[in-house]
Formats: sequence, structure tokens, C-alpha cells
Amino acid sequence: MHTEEDRMSDENAAQGETPETENPETEAAEVDPVEALMAENAELKDRVLRSHAEMENLRKRTERDVADTRSYAIAGFARDMLTATDALSRALMVIPAETRETADGALKSLIDGIELADREMQRLLAKHGVKPIEAAGQKFDPHKHQAMFEVPNAEVPEGTVVQVVQEGFAIGDRVLRPAMVGVAKGGAAAQPAPEANGDAEGIDKSA
Repeated sequence: MHTEEDRMSDENAAQGETPETENPETEAAEVDPVEALMAENAELKDRVLRSHAEMENLRKRTERDVADTRSYAIAGFARDMLTATDALSRALMVIPAETRETADGALKSLIDGIELADREMQRLLAKHGVKPIEAAGQKFDPHKHQAMFEVPNAEVPEGTVVQVVQEGFAIGDRVLRPAMVGVAKGGAAAQPAPEANGDAEGIDKSA
């Protein structure tokens, strides 16, 4: 049997024992302040680099927009001017070559004046970046050319521009007016295709 002294001794011993528990303050104290500062510094550096990249992209985009605005500001006006140059060109075309060569007096002055005006307008358009689109002899490009008709011609590859009805113009990379053209049909480019198909069919049949 336990005596009163034994019971009191057990209680005192029990009070002296404390369960082992994790101390959050100890864990928090284990974080290295140097590592924390390095991590914070890396995060701030990443933010600065991102901000710098965004500002650089914005600067380049702004410069590109300004350049496009300067280049294409006269696009509408230049397109209207092409109508005037077309009129001058047609006026010269209706005058027979013989008449232009033998003209004198007032008629010669008129022809010379039209030619001078046509050259000057072409010069001014070129000065502001408006240039003619190459078409004759080129491969048909739907972005620059407008096909008006097809011309049977086996002497050139199919899809080659063989005739220019109306000259096209562009300003920078932007097409003001596509060139109206006639395109070759049935040329050399179309001949290898049937031979290749025929060979393929022969292989399939034999297989």
C-alpha cells in the first residue's frame, strides 16, 4: 500500500515532467537572415528586369508606330494622286507615236507639257516612298497583282505575268494599288505534274 508520503512524491514527480513539444520560436530562429536577404534581393532583381523588358518593348512599339505613321500618313493622298497620273499616262497613250515625233508648234508644246507633268508627279510620288510594283515577267503574287485574264503561253512557266494592264504602286510594304495583269496559262511549270502523277499511278497498279 502506498502511504501518503509516496502519493505526494509521485504527484511532485508528475508535475516536474513536461511533454516534449516543438517550439515554433526555435524553428523561426533557424531561418538564415542572409539567405532571406538573398532571396528578397533575387526577387527584386527579377522584378526590375521584367520592368525593364516591358519598358523596352513599349519603346520599340512606340518607335514602330511613329515610323508607320510617318510612312503611311500620305497613303490616302498618294492613292488619289495615282488617279491623276493615270489620266496623264492615258493622255499620252492616245497620241500616236508618229504624231508625237512629228508634232510642232502648239501641239508639240502640249505633248511636252503633259510628259513633263507626268514625270514630275512620278518623281514626287517616289520622293515620298511611293514606288511602282514589279509585275512583267514576275511570278503572279495575289498580294501585289490582280489577275484580269489568262494568256495561253507555253513558252513561260504557268503563273508568270506576261502583260500589265495597269501599273500597281506600293508605299513601303503596303500596297496602294495592285497591278492589273494578264497571267500565262499552260506553261512549262504545268508539264511535270501529269508525268509525276502518271508514274505514281503506274507504281500503284503494279503494287
